Amino acid sequence: MTRPSALVTGAAGGIGSAVVRRLDAEGYDVLAVDRCAGPDAAPYAMPSEADLAALTAGLDHVWPLVADVCDPHQMRSAAARAIEQWGRLDVVVAAAAVVGGGAPLWQTPAAELDRLWRVDAEGVFHTAAATVPEMLAGPDPSRGRFVAIASAAGSRGMFGLGAYTMVKHAVVGLVRGLAADLVGTGTTAVAVSPGATRTPMLEQTAALYPDTTVADLASHQLLRRVLEPDEIAATVALCCSREGAALNGHVVHADGGFAS
Repeated sequence: MTRPSALVTGAAGGIGSAVVRRLDAEGYDVLAVDRCAGPDAAPYAMPSEADLAALTAGLDHVWPLVADVCDPHQMRSAAARAIEQWGRLDVVVAAAAVVGGGAPLWQTPAAELDRLWRVDAEGVFHTAAATVPEMLAGPDPSRGRFVAIASAAGSRGMFGLGAYTMVKHAVVGLVRGLAADLVGTGTTAVAVSPGATRTPMLEQTAALYPDTTVADLASHQLLRRVLEPDEIAATVALCCSREGAALNGHVVHADGGFAS
């Protein structure tokens, strides 16, 4: 039986690496894509090639690829790599993202907005533009699933996160527009919006505010605890499944009951 194939961006850390492990466990062949900017990346440390290699080392059906979602040429090459290796591409999870903020919108530097827009919004666009045609051209387009990781900030305003809120709203809009373009093809598009999840990005978010901890951020969720990456990965895996077709065009709020 042919294993379904998947491409995951932002694969070397956080939610992305949890998604890679979950899809591998569920029987997918996975191309794990990450920029691997490394510990010296600005304005905060990112996973390295060593992190990506460590993720894939113990997984027999996962292959690493260093590529930048900000570069449409690199994303087209990534999609081509998946087709070359497996002859098909069934699932794409766009998880690559960065965070920034900690000040009112009018005090947000233009460079910060540009960085957020290029990675979190345009990165999802480039990923979709490169991979969706391959899913549609495959042997079973009804198996195609495009899942973008948005955020609770994609549906409401967040204090001191004006630019981040804007770009995550853009991710939700992209998914809705993509789902409309996919009408009748069987391929679907879904956004998953996590709440406070135990990742380096959450730690960076807490660091944006004085005297704020990860637990403080999680207190806004009805669960009153931090979510685990594996919990978000399980939600993403449902969206990637055949049964996940019912979620087409929607935002799945995997936020533990985010209240304010």
